[in-house]
Amino acid sequence: MITETNSLKQKYEAYKTANPKKRIREAAQELEVTEAELLMTGLGQQVIFLQPDFEKILESVTSLGYVMALTRNEYCVNERKGVYEDISFTPHAGLVLGADIDLRLFLRQWKHGFAVEENGRKSLQFFDANGTALHKIYLTERSNQEAYDQLIQTFRKDTQEAVLIEKAPEAAPQPELADAEIDVTGFQEAWNNMKDSHEFFMLLKKFKVSRTQALRLAPAGRAKETTIEGFRKAMTACSEKQVPVMVFTGNAGCIQIHSGNITKLVDMGPWFNVLDPEFNLHLREDEVRSVWQVVKPSTDGDVNSIELFDKNGEMIVQFFGKRKPGIPELESWREVLKESL
Repeated sequence: MITETNSLKQKYEAYKTANPKKRIREAAQELEVTEAELLMTGLGQQVIFLQPDFEKILESVTSLGYVMALTRNEYCVNERKGVYEDISFTPHAGLVLGADIDLRLFLRQWKHGFAVEENGRKSLQFFDANGTALHKIYLTERSNQEAYDQLIQTFRKDTQEAVLIEKAPEAAPQPELADAEIDVTGFQEAWNNMKDSHEFFMLLKKFKVSRTQALRLAPAGRAKETTIEGFRKAMTACSEKQVPVMVFTGNAGCIQIHSGNITKLVDMGPWFNVLDPEFNLHLREDEVRSVWQVVKPSTDGDVNSIELFDKNGEMIVQFFGKRKPGIPELESWREVLKESL
């Protein structure tokens, strides 16, 4: 294992020299290893292996003060600055419900944690058993450096050695039942009778439908396929009219939610970006295979979202008008959708 890590370390050092602007995720893809494996080549230097006591680590993150939270999947990156506040854990999920940092944490997926110092940036980084990054926390110039050092001292592993990473299966579309095998009438009735949009996930499980299949089989007026151009038009309108939104970006271990305005929209190659002082979003538009407007009933009236999916039918990112339970959806958000999609 040590020999393999040293060999990979040499390859990684050579790669960084040849590609100084490439990020670690790109290096991992090109070297055909995982991001966690590359990080472990720095153990004993700029990387410290942490104990897998994730609940206690996350509770300690509050002491760091103002930080940047980063959650991503293959095609979307969500970066939000703020303080980790109102942290709690249930058997199903962890919650961070601060005014700025808003997270749903599925800690069963979390396997490895590291403290990393790279190019002058300090961070805490968390990975699944397959070495895929689930969530990262970056210090800012306003963060408490002493608290960070204390956190590392408290949670560092006694043994700072690389571990074996399980190989992830290739990403592939989830097998679907044929539409004819689905109780479409029952599914549509259940959709129309939802009291809360959070019930939607249970509907998918109950009727054994995939997310995109559910949208195809939706009741009349509940789902409409649209285009990436329509999505862009909606984002531009939200920026120009300052309509506040909620942006959900997730992976198997974490969902990160930005609530607020989006202002500065910038294209960079295939990436559509929001570049605001407290919030950044990076979306690989060329990997979006379908865009849907979805309407779910609730006790507060209908709730509209824009949902983007990849080639495997996996959710990339989801947008809502900013709202809280008990408060109806923003009329300004509905107007944006009506005019754009």
